[in-house]
Amino acid sequence: MKIDDMYMDIPGRRKEFPALSREHNGYPLAFFDGPGGTQVPQAVIDAVVSYYCTCNSNTHGFFVTTNESDRLLECAREAVASFLGAGGGRNISFGHNMTTLNYTLSRGIGKALFPGDEILITQLDHEANRGPWLSLREEGVVVREVALLPDGTLDYDDLRTKINENTRLVAMGFSSNALGTVNEVGLVRELTHKVGAWLLVDAVHYAPHFPIDVNALGVDFLLCSAYKFYGTHIGILYSRDGLLDRIPVYTLRTQEQHAPYCIETGTLNHAAIAGVKAAVEYVSTFGTGETLRARIVSGMERIGEYEHILGREIYRGLKGIKGVEVVGPDFEKGKRVPTVSFTMEGMDPIDVCSLLDRRGICAWDGHFYAIRPIEVLGLLERGGVTRVGVSLYNTADEVQRLLEAVADIAEGKLRKE
Repeated sequence: MKIDDMYMDIPGRRKEFPALSREHNGYPLAFFDGPGGTQVPQAVIDAVVSYYCTCNSNTHGFFVTTNESDRLLECAREAVASFLGAGGGRNISFGHNMTTLNYTLSRGIGKALFPGDEILITQLDHEANRGPWLSLREEGVVVREVALLPDGTLDYDDLRTKINENTRLVAMGFSSNALGTVNEVGLVRELTHKVGAWLLVDAVHYAPHFPIDVNALGVDFLLCSAYKFYGTHIGILYSRDGLLDRIPVYTLRTQEQHAPYCIETGTLNHAAIAGVKAAVEYVSTFGTGETLRARIVSGMERIGEYEHILGREIYRGLKGIKGVEVVGPDFEKGKRVPTVSFTMEGMDPIDVCSLLDRRGICAWDGHFYAIRPIEVLGLLERGGVTRVGVSLYNTADEVQRLLEAVADIAEGKLRKE
């Protein structure tokens, strides 16, 4: 596998991630577990530590450290707005995680709906973008599922038959954390416009790999999580201008009642949000341009292209190993994220991951909370799948190590003792 010269600086920045110096069983650790959360660069660690060392304080007071905390939170909102192509910090809310934000949002939207109103979800999504909406069935809301096809893509014909004048919201993922599928958000936006429905997109698994422009997409809501793109465990909600103020979210009377703050119940994790800002700035250092937004877009494009090369090599390599079945769309048939899931004949995914661990390779097993697609594809009773994913710090040498280890498992050279 040849890496073009234009990407050679990317693996050279591995030294900026302290965790990559670890060894396990005599092997340097190869972190292919990025779909569950990436490793963190020193710049993000330093930002978190600096907050605790210099301005650890609650907000909205009249002394120096509280003022510094206020400024940090607003600067972080502006940085995330640049990351997502939003109009400004007024569109960005923070939460403990994406799931919590989505549940809070769903309860507020549910208060504004009537029995017989409809919501569309998909069989491809993570439960964080299914469970909150399914719970509204208790209020008489009709929740329909868009079908998943055997190749791991959504059935858009099924979506067209199910969306109608009673549809109030479509909740869908931008890409699948289990299968690597990238969904046609633009097409769905056109369909929601025709019936006057809102579009909510879970971009948790898309944001680490491609630039996002919420204005160009025309989405009403978009959620992501910073710990998937080299940051800290913070959930992020983008809301279109004026929209969050129309939703009766549950609030305390002591908190600010307007966007973006009304959905942020309780004290935020200020130190972690300092890490979010640092993560956005870190990603921007891979790009060029006069503005932070320009550097983010060009940086994410380069990162995504580099990751695609490695992900495609994993896909091709696994397809060539006897007894391995790769699950999800082909890398040659359109856009997808560099997440590859597979099964091995006669092997439980948990045992595959345990054997990979012996070689210092981190991989995930199971359904990864995307239980519905794994169930629909008939893989749940087999323990789900083994999942590997590429992040910017992975290398061609690590890909080769991974493929050799899987081949050794398939041939019985690496097995349970």
